[in-house]
Amino acid sequence: MSGRARLALCAAAATLMASCALLPVVAEPTWLLQLVPLVAVQTGVGAAARRVPLGRPLTVAVQALVTLMLLTLVFAREHALIGLIPGPDTFRYLADLFRQGSDDVGQYAIPAPLTDGIKLMLIGGVLLIGLLVDTLAVTFRSAAPAGLPLLALYSVAAGLSDGGADWLWFLVAAAGYLMLLLAEGRDRIAQWGRVFGGAPRSPGDPEPGAAAPVRTGRRIGAVALGVALVVPLALPAMQGGLLDRAGTGVGAGSGHGGGGSSVNLLVSLRDNLNTDDDRQLLSLRTSTDDVSDLYLRIISLDDFDGTTWKPAQRHIVGVPDEFPTPAGLSEDVKRGTISTTVRAADWYAQDWLPMPYPPSGVKISGRWRYEPVGMTLVGDHGQDTRGKSYQVTSLDLRPTAAQLASAPEPPASLKREYTQVPSSLPKVVARTAEEITSGATSHYDQAVKLQDYFTVTGGFRYDTQVQVGRGPNAIANFLEEKEGFCIHFSFAMAAMARTLGIPARVAVGFAPGTPQGDGTLAVNQKDAHAWPELYFEGVGWTRFEPTPTRGTTPSYTQPDTPGTSRPDQALPSKNASSAPSAAASPSESCAGRLRELQACDSPSAAAAPYGGDDRPFPWWGLLTGLAVLVLLALVLAPLLWRQRVRSLRLGAHPRDPDGAAAHTLAVWQELTDSAWDYGIAPEDALTPRRAADRIVRLGHLDPVAGAAVHRVADAVEQVLYAPVPRPSAGAAQDVRRVADALRASVGTRTRLRARFLPRSAARVLWAAAARWTDLRTRAAAARPTLRRPSGQRG
Repeated sequence: MSGRARLALCAAAATLMASCALLPVVAEPTWLLQLVPLVAVQTGVGAAARRVPLGRPLTVAVQALVTLMLLTLVFAREHALIGLIPGPDTFRYLADLFRQGSDDVGQYAIPAPLTDGIKLMLIGGVLLIGLLVDTLAVTFRSAAPAGLPLLALYSVAAGLSDGGADWLWFLVAAAGYLMLLLAEGRDRIAQWGRVFGGAPRSPGDPEPGAAAPVRTGRRIGAVALGVALVVPLALPAMQGGLLDRAGTGVGAGSGHGGGGSSVNLLVSLRDNLNTDDDRQLLSLRTSTDDVSDLYLRIISLDDFDGTTWKPAQRHIVGVPDEFPTPAGLSEDVKRGTISTTVRAADWYAQDWLPMPYPPSGVKISGRWRYEPVGMTLVGDHGQDTRGKSYQVTSLDLRPTAAQLASAPEPPASLKREYTQVPSSLPKVVARTAEEITSGATSHYDQAVKLQDYFTVTGGFRYDTQVQVGRGPNAIANFLEEKEGFCIHFSFAMAAMARTLGIPARVAVGFAPGTPQGDGTLAVNQKDAHAWPELYFEGVGWTRFEPTPTRGTTPSYTQPDTPGTSRPDQALPSKNASSAPSAAASPSESCAGRLRELQACDSPSAAAAPYGGDDRPFPWWGLLTGLAVLVLLALVLAPLLWRQRVRSLRLGAHPRDPDGAAAHTLAVWQELTDSAWDYGIAPEDALTPRRAADRIVRLGHLDPVAGAAVHRVADAVEQVLYAPVPRPSAGAAQDVRRVADALRASVGTRTRLRARFLPRSAARVLWAAAARWTDLRTRAAAARPTLRRPSGQRG
């Protein structure tokens, strides 16, 4: 096998080893088995193109085309000509599949199910990295820079995973990179031939020239591994969906923690309602006798874009000892205090803390942050509810219908924010709201009529099997079809309330659980629920219940019906609901594979949809990452340039007289530059012999290294003055021996400067200045000369 073929195999192996870091991201490793033959074909095509030989750009183009055909064969064969040649339909399908994968990334927690979209992102991304590595290391014969795409692949994997076994995958990726460097070193040895052979060796002696490339590979590898350890620490933390267990819903106001949910909350809520295994999530013990209004609220969805509702980006702060009074609540509203102790199941890992609303205080251990507007708690740096036991003190507000009906107008800023509806919202939504509430004398009357329309008079039917709507027409379709589950009802009522000028938002959490024989309440997966909250000045955010047969109808919306509204146990409140969202569900239920992957049990089991298409692109993260890479490139540029120049100067040259002369002079220049890097500036006016004496004296070289300097100087004089220059065997090895001796004779600071900021790098500036001067000279010579008239008269 040729050296270049061996290098290509090592490049492919390094790519596959680095891609192993992505294994913890998804639940099934089958994608890696499918990836291996694809990388093999990509590598084989590159080897064949180089053997033809094709030009470097053409080789890369052929590999890129074959890579596209491989992706077409695996993912879009039904949309391609003869299942292999891509066309317009192929590109459209792959683009849709990629968008689906992006949505899935925002929907699932690690380990995510291996959906077709995620598989395309994994396999396509690794093939792209493989193409870059093969191009740099094999086509352009520069293995060291090929570590950058490998580093990018590992860094992405490390950012996605939970950090449990990152060190193991780092070692695997590092081993692949070092193997690639050593393969390149062996390939160069094969090209250099006898230049590294030195003196004849006796049987059993080690190969003298092999040590230098191995040392070079180790040194480059050590630097690259150090960079790989530092870069993930310097890059900003990626958040949202698969990229962060805490997600991005609220945002870290002070730079601590985050918000949101790591699973698409709509998908998880719908799947929990349809699950065949209704497991218990929470156990409650409360001080109130009437638990009909004991809703556990997780998060509020404030932003409505016409397609879905999602959390607003808000600042979070430290958890106060005592929570402030809820916004808009006056002293006239009757209230009591409820103490509730909650214990979460060991497998239930919600990022947000389920609490009765409005909370006035929380006692819980761990790292939590407080979002003041929604009065919610969110886990900080991966903190979740798994196995947590905590105590919540909350207010039991009992407003009357009269207080709600006589509520004054809310503050202008609050009304402006919470009554916004996008222009894309179908007109039928506002028109239907006006028809339903015709004759109402207050916002309260309008709200009650909306609630009654969904629960009693409108002919709506509760059904968790209804397909989740998608797009701006989802609410209009729901109003026409009149069947859905809690998200449909809550989304529709909140949107219609906004069109009437009533501030509205959607809350997500759990409906009241089922009383147990020991006095506790059991909250199960099917208790997941969503409901609208409408704002009335003097009362604050007030719960309504538009979902028929689920939850409990608030007593203040039934002015003529006294008594409790405890839910009917025959209709367990454990059947919550969901509604139109921008994100489509990847499966029809959570029974089976998704539940095995714990995608349904995820922290966000009861939280709300996160619009995948509307997530802001993390430009700040990308720009920061690019800035870090540019900084690293600037720092490492002198080192990489010096390594490259050294390998070229000491490499193989033709063995004719002209080639021997060029090789010997390049070796001499490398010797003088090595001495310059360690503080011995070159003296061009000296003869080679005098210059050698000066290097030996100032470098304090031992006799062996001094003899090596003089051998190189003698070879230079022979090239300069002999009629026919002869090759000088072992000159390159002598230079390496001298460089080692110079390195040993100086301190650590000088050694570091010689490595990372070599003085001989000034030749780059000199060469640039010379080229600039030459360019100006040529430009001046090409400029036409205008002769001035002599001024003499004829």
